[in-house]
Amino acid sequence: MKYVNHEEVAAKTKTRLTKNTLLKGVFAAATGFGLIVLAILLYRIVTQGSDYLSFEFFTSFASRIPENSGIKAAILGSVYLMLVVAPVSMFLGVGTAIYLEEYAKRNRFTNFIKVNISNLAGVPSVVFGLLGLTIFVRYFDLGISILAAGLTMSLLILPIIIVASQEAIRAVPNELREASFAMGATRWQTILRVVLPASIPGILTGSILALSRAIGETAPLVVIGIPTILMFTPDGIMSTFTALPMQIFDWTKRPQVEFHDVAAAGIIVLMGLLIIMNSIAVFIRNKYQKRY
Repeated sequence: MKYVNHEEVAAKTKTRLTKNTLLKGVFAAATGFGLIVLAILLYRIVTQGSDYLSFEFFTSFASRIPENSGIKAAILGSVYLMLVVAPVSMFLGVGTAIYLEEYAKRNRFTNFIKVNISNLAGVPSVVFGLLGLTIFVRYFDLGISILAAGLTMSLLILPIIIVASQEAIRAVPNELREASFAMGATRWQTILRVVLPASIPGILTGSILALSRAIGETAPLVVIGIPTILMFTPDGIMSTFTALPMQIFDWTKRPQVEFHDVAAAGIIVLMGLLIIMNSIAVFIRNKYQKRY
């Protein structure tokens, strides 16, 4: 029988508990530091921009006078932009995920594609801006239109939607597919009536979070040449437009302090949109997610 040194075991246990307590304190301090910085930023933005939040701020165009500046053109441009980005990115993203998970063979080439899609999710947004400038603005001659910017933003968030949709489809148990096949359903009927209904909560959650990233991106719009100030609203997908992040970007680089306060008001509006979109994603996940 092997002799157990109880003193040595007690010493190792004490060392592990000490390390655990130390690391717990480090992680708690890191979390607290992040929350404190976030609270300071939110407090400064709210105190700076709350005075400019009014009905006229939403119904006025940009102006050289800070008190008369508004986000009418910018917010309508962002809405038009999302009307292009949402259907294009979700259709291509979900379709790609369905093919990779349900139809594509499991081989090295498929694994290579999946790895590269995951890597594309970490590519800087300015790279997608350069890609959109080369392909959509210049090659297809779409100009600085809503369609060109929407397709560029769709490329930006497409890898995120594909990965989220893959995970949601992969989480559907194979027993459900096999039961559908046993009832005589085809593969597409199984996907349409069994797999997609079960994976829609995860797909929608990932898609909404991806769209919330797109609505706050500035770098791709700057690269493709979207103007920062417009005195008219878009009337179609081929119209020139500006977006809320571009308007905020223009106000923050101006030397007048008053424009910085107007930019803070725009940031409050943008954060409100992001909070609403993220809240919808959390609601969908919590309410409709099924446990198998």
